[in-house]
Amino acid sequence: MKRRISAAAIFLPAAVLVLLFMSACKKEEPAKKLERHDAQFLSLFDTVTSIVGYTEDEESFKAYAQELYDELEIYHQLYDIYNDYEGIANIKTINDQAGIAPVQVDQRIIDLLKEAVEMNEKTRGRMNVAMGSVLSIWHEYRTEGIYDPEHAKLPPMEELKQAAEHTDISQVIIDEEASTVYLPDKDMSLDVGSVAKGYATEMACRKLEEDGLAFGLISVGGNVRAIGSRADGTLWKVGIQNPDLSSDTTYLHTVELKDMSLVTSGTYQRYYTVDGKTYHHIIHPDLLSPWDEYASVSILCRDSGLADCLSTAVFNMEFEDGKELIESMDGVEAMWIFQDKREEYTSGFQAYMEQK
Repeated sequence: MKRRISAAAIFLPAAVLVLLFMSACKKEEPAKKLERHDAQFLSLFDTVTSIVGYTEDEESFKAYAQELYDELEIYHQLYDIYNDYEGIANIKTINDQAGIAPVQVDQRIIDLLKEAVEMNEKTRGRMNVAMGSVLSIWHEYRTEGIYDPEHAKLPPMEELKQAAEHTDISQVIIDEEASTVYLPDKDMSLDVGSVAKGYATEMACRKLEEDGLAFGLISVGGNVRAIGSRADGTLWKVGIQNPDLSSDTTYLHTVELKDMSLVTSGTYQRYYTVDGKTYHHIIHPDLLSPWDEYASVSILCRDSGLADCLSTAVFNMEFEDGKELIESMDGVEAMWIFQDKREEYTSGFQAYMEQK
């Protein structure tokens, strides 16, 4: 049964970013009076999805919210690595058939994997969706540690090193003509968590734009994508969370967006504690464990999928290397928050920040 989405009276912010709706500049009233509506749902990508939009009436907004849900649900199922769905060959299906046979898949899986392969090359291996064998070990230990913190343990490095022998993304065989994906190494597995949510957000928002939504702000677990501006011409305002959760200052900065995306990767999002030390979920591909150089990395650009890829990749790069990469890309900006609370930016990031 198709789930129906209702407009919500209260908008709840995602864990990483808060959406703020305040005037930013001189207002320009639209030709028609548009109403502001918002809605949210919880069941996709294991996170909170929120949509705010300006439409002529509530029914129009509900249609867009339903369309967003329906689009994201498809991507959620296609990119899932844990669950099977009747009649759907997804990433889990590809992993299950590793070393056995190619799997015929939806074009949306092929498109995602092609982008992931390209980004792996651009980031010199810092964004590798073929690291599933390593990430699954960390996921298991993290899950057990969260549910039984007194007995939380780290994965043995020898086990991680053995798993890392099966992470060569060049061995992922994509046959576009046959619409198949094959992992010839039976011990290899894909994990698209570093790109799936942002990519799905981008594709869904493009569909909403094509179908007429002109003023909207979508957040899928903190992957924020602005469609246009607010209806009065002012910019959307999005807060960047302080990674120090013990601080009284919840948000460090506010950025102003129009037709842009903001994605943040941080140590405070998913983690567990072993012997008094916290270990976050972003695994460095060389260290095979979390790297503690940064508290968070935020990426600004138009494409939410690209922003998602880069936030993970840059988090695992030395600062100078990451900054050089971002500065070489048109329309992309980044902000780093170091563990010592120092902040660094690319040359154009601060132009998006609201002046205090």
